[in-house]
Amino acid sequence: MPMKNKRDFLSLTESAFKKETLKRLVLSRPRDGEISKISCRLVAHRGRRMLAMEYSLPGNTVSHKNIGADELYKELLPLLENYRQANLITTIGDAEYKASKGSDVLLGADKLRRKLEGERPEFESAIEALDKKKNYILSGNEEFLKRLGISSADGRVHDKKQGKFRQINRFLEHIEDIYPALPAEGEIKIYDLCCGKSYLSFAVYHYLTEIKGRAVYLYGADLKRDVILWCDSLARELGYTGMRFEVGDIAKIVPSERPDMVISLHACDIATDIVLNAAMRLDAKIILSTPCCHRYLNGKVKAKELKFVTDYPHIQNKLCEAITDALRLARLRAGGYSVSALELTDPENTPKNTLLRGVKNEKMGEKERQKAKAEYDAMLRFVLGDGAESYLSEIE
Repeated sequence: MPMKNKRDFLSLTESAFKKETLKRLVLSRPRDGEISKISCRLVAHRGRRMLAMEYSLPGNTVSHKNIGADELYKELLPLLENYRQANLITTIGDAEYKASKGSDVLLGADKLRRKLEGERPEFESAIEALDKKKNYILSGNEEFLKRLGISSADGRVHDKKQGKFRQINRFLEHIEDIYPALPAEGEIKIYDLCCGKSYLSFAVYHYLTEIKGRAVYLYGADLKRDVILWCDSLARELGYTGMRFEVGDIAKIVPSERPDMVISLHACDIATDIVLNAAMRLDAKIILSTPCCHRYLNGKVKAKELKFVTDYPHIQNKLCEAITDALRLARLRAGGYSVSALELTDPENTPKNTLLRGVKNEKMGEKERQKAKAEYDAMLRFVLGDGAESYLSEIE
């Protein structure tokens, strides 16, 4: 039986490969050896379909190998012998192989096989072209990326930083989308609140000054003194004269001028709410914020109608994430903003990939704002009951 399940799993993998539905194949939980995980994806190279394999090695290093269709079975069978778990993820369904103590199990195989063997299977091709390099805004050779540890001295993006590199580029694409809403002339004023190591600050400053040719004043604030001193030093070394970093409480910022845009990446839990409130208080024209953890609402949801969800902690966590961000968007809308929730980057790069966007709606009348405020208040009462006031006091 163990060998049959392995062969069936490999047969599904070969079929998914041939029909170009294979998104990822992951081998994990090794019996022995130094390779902790093997991740594979379908690619095309010089007109030939291949399985690109990435081996996770000690010391946060990786190695790579590409194999063709005729090598799949020969290469994967011995690997499957050494790994107790294998996950096949395709565009039309998934299958999982698990082994333990002399027995094994194959999950999802029958359903996936029926889809793969259908007379006219409908699927989205999962193939990635190695020959076609994605046209990122940043190349990786930018000096600030090297100094931030994203790229090596020769401009090659480190393997372990590929996700961060794509995340930064995607954020810049969102800046490109809202660029027409920024002032057409003069200096662009940007605040990065809870800036941390300021990946976004340096990327946005570079993009607007070097690529767009604009004059920029970028202010970064955070409570961590060592991080702020490091960012300030790096800005001076890079010659980014329009950047200023300051240790301080973002809730108490008193600007000399209205910021054109407030940005924030992964401010933890209600720190994101504090960022959004500060941005509204500063009357920012544009707000771009990517939340991080969503802990506050866990255990605090009072709506009896949602008890069938909140009775299960794991599912409750997911619900609270969605409710928290929905409340944030409602609060922005009540503050006079047109809002949207967007995907920042692929979930494989980071699970915290929702971008909350607010653009000041100068045409929104007082009556419309009061209605939005009443809707927000009703949402708070529904979710938190008497705890709404406590929540509001904590995020101010």
